[in-house]
Amino acid sequence: MMSTYTQEVGEKLNAILEKTYDAEKGFKKAAENTDHIQLKTFFQSKAQQRYDFGHELKSEIKSFGQEVDKGDSLAGKAHRAWMDVKALFSLEDAESMLEEAIRGEKAALDEYNDVLKDTSLPSTTSAVLKSQKHAIENGLSNIKMLEDLH
Repeated sequence: MMSTYTQEVGEKLNAILEKTYDAEKGFKKAAENTDHIQLKTFFQSKAQQRYDFGHELKSEIKSFGQEVDKGDSLAGKAHRAWMDVKALFSLEDAESMLEEAIRGEKAALDEYNDVLKDTSLPSTTSAVLKSQKHAIENGLSNIKMLEDLH
């Protein structure tokens, strides 16, 4: 029998997973939209990071016997994308792209903190989320360093 608890954890992880797909797409798009070598490299590595996060989250969700969302979420959905991909399409200048990335990463951290507040999370889930959150925090200080390059 499936506990509602397990289902709830699955739903929370799927919500983070969906935004992880969004962030991956956003960073990929950002990398394609800049000629600034350091930025391109940074955005590419962030896209790869989110790709890896996605795999960790998926195996965590499956370990609860929960269904994994396939990431075909449309922009029409109620959730707010972590990075405003549409804005990134139109952003040419590095500074605005970085600002959008910072905004997106801060929103990501809020989301992780929110889920981590759930003290009943299984320790494996908690460990995965904490390590991803930590990686995002480190990324944020790198973005701030990149901002100073301009």
